[in-house]
Amino acid sequence: MMADPKSDPSSDPKSNHEGRCGVAAVMRAADFVRPRLGDVVPRVGIVLGSGLGALADEVEAPKVLSTVDIPDAPRSTVAGHEGRLVFGRLAGVHVAMLQGRVHLYEGYTPSEVVFLIRVLVRLGIENLVVTNAAGGIDPSFSVPDLMLIRDHLNLTGLNPLVGSNVPEFGLRFPDMTQAYDSSLAERMRAAARAQGLSLREGVYAGVLGPSYETPAEIRMLRVIGAHAVGMSTVHEVIAARHMGARVLGLSCISNLAAGISGEPLTHEEVTRAGARAQADLTALVKVFVGSFQERH
Repeated sequence: MMADPKSDPSSDPKSNHEGRCGVAAVMRAADFVRPRLGDVVPRVGIVLGSGLGALADEVEAPKVLSTVDIPDAPRSTVAGHEGRLVFGRLAGVHVAMLQGRVHLYEGYTPSEVVFLIRVLVRLGIENLVVTNAAGGIDPSFSVPDLMLIRDHLNLTGLNPLVGSNVPEFGLRFPDMTQAYDSSLAERMRAAARAQGLSLREGVYAGVLGPSYETPAEIRMLRVIGAHAVGMSTVHEVIAARHMGARVLGLSCISNLAAGISGEPLTHEEVTRAGARAQADLTALVKVFVGSFQERH
């Protein structure tokens, strides 16, 4: 039997305005968080993906909020996603880190997936770094390479902007020519050179999950131009760009995609690779964030 669309909030054309993760909820959550920051407006927001949450331990004088305490915020159900907002200084710059995210495959709607991204941008963040663990499709990649995301393919069949447009968030038809900001990408390349780190670059394919891709699907993704594949990020980027934030994306190549290594894929492998990449990721992001220090 086909589900009744009235029972699905994502099918409601007003779902971006009303409901648990609509504009009123985003405003309410931002109003809840803002007093806890005092007069500080973070310059950089950072989303930490699977196995990459340890970067939050580098934040100085942290203020930590559990996402459970933020009104209407969805809760992550996936291992390796702590579900915390961490505010403080990193490399001398005020930052806000989302330690863990939620995904479509957990049963959330696109509006729920991007809810905390919208809250961060509403709080004044103009630069957003999104990180993820991804399967390597490019045969030259190895684990745990870091890949600068140049562009993405949204292959989930869903979009957080579906429904009536929210003028408070942005335009009806936002341009995605530079979904990933070229000036931020150049800052990250400079950070990699300063650290002597090899930084891969490529296109990230966002898929629904939670099953890993088949070898045939990986061959298809390679043909259409993907270098890595994962189950997150693309909706967050769309929502952030819709609201005018600049975005930089980083993937940790946590495994070789199906059919390349010949080995079964597991989430434990993903989190182990994230742990192996922590030192390089931490050094790279700290130098990148430090480039936002105000010079006097």
